[in-house]
Amino acid sequence: MTSTNPLSLLRSRLGDRLARFVDFRIGDMTRGRLDDHEARITEQEHCTIDHRRRLDELEAGLERVRGDLLWTSGEVQRLIPHVAAQEAQLEDLRERFSLVPPSDDQQVAEARTLIEEIQRQHAQIRVRLAGIARYEDRLRVLEERTQQPAHD
Repeated sequence: MTSTNPLSLLRSRLGDRLARFVDFRIGDMTRGRLDDHEARITEQEHCTIDHRRRLDELEAGLERVRGDLLWTSGEVQRLIPHVAAQEAQLEDLRERFSLVPPSDDQQVAEARTLIEEIQRQHAQIRVRLAGIARYEDRLRVLEERTQQPAHD
């Protein structure tokens, strides 16, 4: 139902014209700015997708490393009693060696051979434990890296 009052018609037309003018001015003022923001938002969305993908890969890698660490920890726990037993044997041999009279060269040679074998095994165990320590250090670095926020 349209009003026939000339004043209402004038007010309606002026209102429509004023609204179009305001819309035009707002559109004109924001036209260049919004284009820059849309490009920036698109770029940020791509970065976010990439960061999520990288985070998922790191978490999967961390789970593998945790499994390896669990296995390594079990191996270390398994080796500790063997190392302790060999150290006890080595100490027993040292005591026997100091108690053996100098005339018993065959027993001394046998004890030396046994001591050298135990020392060789100890060296191998130390190398393995050093490898485990390096592996645990790498795991620590990976865990620290995943706990730091990404700055890309």
